[in-house]
Amino acid sequence: PGDLAAADAQAARALRRAEAAHTGLVRHRTGGFAALVDAEEAAAHARALLAPLAQAPALPETLRVWLSLHGSWDRTAAALGVHRNTVRQRIARCAALLDADLDDPETRMELWFALRWG
Repeated sequence: PGDLAAADAQAARALRRAEAAHTGLVRHRTGGFAALVDAEEAAAHARALLAPLAQAPALPETLRVWLSLHGSWDRTAAALGVHRNTVRQRIARCAALLDADLDDPETRMELWFALRWG
């Protein structure tokens, strides 16, 4: 009985999705946004998106840590045990190789999810 309110909310969200998709059946998914995407498709997209970084193994990890620390040069440098200028150079290289604006929040979000799935 204590879970009825949550179940009702899940059913309401599923109904709204079904109506929006013009489909008769929608199942509730747990796991947030990540559960909305097929894992194999997400992994393939991540590999393709991050492929330019493969030439330098330190780049994906630097990008992941930098994104997780909200773009903080100093905290990323401390976490990785490198100088802050090394972080700046690696992030600039990531931006150039990915041809991406890392100041754009949507770009950061897409890269964060790609790093999670990659």
